[in-house]
Amino acid sequence: MTTPTASILRVAIAAAALVGGLSACVPLVVGTGAAVGAMVATDPRTTGTQVDDEGIELRASSRITEALGEKVHVNITSYNRQALITGEVPTAADSQRVQEIVQGVQNVKSVVNALGVMPNSTLSERSNDTYITGKVRAKLVDFGDPIATNAFKIVTERSEVYMLGRVTQYQANQLTDAARSIDGVRKVIRVFEIIPDPAPAKSGAQPATVTR
Repeated sequence: MTTPTASILRVAIAAAALVGGLSACVPLVVGTGAAVGAMVATDPRTTGTQVDDEGIELRASSRITEALGEKVHVNITSYNRQALITGEVPTAADSQRVQEIVQGVQNVKSVVNALGVMPNSTLSERSNDTYITGKVRAKLVDFGDPIATNAFKIVTERSEVYMLGRVTQYQANQLTDAARSIDGVRKVIRVFEIIPDPAPAKSGAQPATVTR
């Protein structure tokens, strides 16, 4: 059942896309390894940040397609205006070009470039990545904590699981351990913003860290 909040959010995202002058074509670079994470009312991000993140993903994907076409396989995942770039490109120069494109997108606060310089992954590999992402999310549902299911996004590329979000150190460790326990996961890469535990909560969030 669609909630009023979810409907309003979809309308806001559509409006942001139109204002941003996005291409009428569906971005071709959004592959099956794209992050799974529904934007729901319990998402800890503000509605404005959710809209910004969606806009970042769409604009960046569209611009990469226009610049590099189908010779690259690139996924953009944004959480709290931090953009993660995953996938494959043929050369280091292409990797740098993609990073520059994403850095130039409106509202991007920071960029993590995790592109592999190698041939594009196969359809079979991408299907397996989607399967792994589904297994990881199913495992995390066992936590039963709203934060555990709505404070992060998951992307899988070549059996490596990337996790983005704003979580406490304790939650980060739990999420990582859960993902590592899934069969088929080669590595877990954390791209988290570590926030204080709810009790003291006087200082702000620590900068995002990448932990492999």
